[in-house]
Amino acid sequence: MSAPTNLGERLWQARASGGTVDPASVTEPTSQSEAYAIQADVMRASGLGSVGFKVGSTSEEAQRLLGTTEPGSSPVLAPYFYEAPASVPIFPAHYPGIEGEFAYRLGADLPARAEPYTTDEVRDAIDGVAGAIEVVGTRLKGGLLGKGRYLVTADSGANIALVIGPWVSDWRGLDIPAQAVAVTIDGEAAGSGTGANALGDPMNVMVWLANQQSQWGAGMRTGMVVSTGTCTGIDRVKPGSHVAADFGALGRVVIDFA
Repeated sequence: MSAPTNLGERLWQARASGGTVDPASVTEPTSQSEAYAIQADVMRASGLGSVGFKVGSTSEEAQRLLGTTEPGSSPVLAPYFYEAPASVPIFPAHYPGIEGEFAYRLGADLPARAEPYTTDEVRDAIDGVAGAIEVVGTRLKGGLLGKGRYLVTADSGANIALVIGPWVSDWRGLDIPAQAVAVTIDGEAAGSGTGANALGDPMNVMVWLANQQSQWGAGMRTGMVVSTGTCTGIDRVKPGSHVAADFGALGRVVIDFA
């Protein structure tokens, strides 16, 4: 195999092999558009399809750590999407961690158009909600701290994997912003929070993403799954960790890390 020639290819090779990329050895993106272009290079280098999106930087804490005031998105590549209970391989060099999140599934298309989507339009397009754990980390040497929004966006939004719990179709009577989420690692209490930690309401994240994709001329398709950002902060995990996230009425999501 020839040596990778750009940052996107290098990030993909590191993701696949468990290696890392030294930020000092690359030219960092200096704008949002450059960061998303590198992210697209990662996807092309992988040759893989996606099941939907993860959205990050949707909590005040995450935005503060990344030095940003807005969310960021990335496709979730199909081989890194799981249904709970799941066994998920992780590489310690990628500084893996977990986040308890809410996920939505589209039951109708949201095509690209000139006018912004409203909350009601996006809500009407959703046919299911589920609890989820996003496994996060970075292929950038040294971990996520200090990397900033552009590098994290370029590195697939720090996504390692997405694990989805049972889908609930009769969800409209649920108060998702008030729904508590509690994570345990090896039986010990870890992160916790509520749906409101994701832009005040995970539905706000869905509207943001629908309009981002519409503005880009891409739109969103029936069947896409979207994870809407951490409600519990980030908790570090390692191979051998057993993790569970309790979403109350939405059930539990369980992962064993290989």
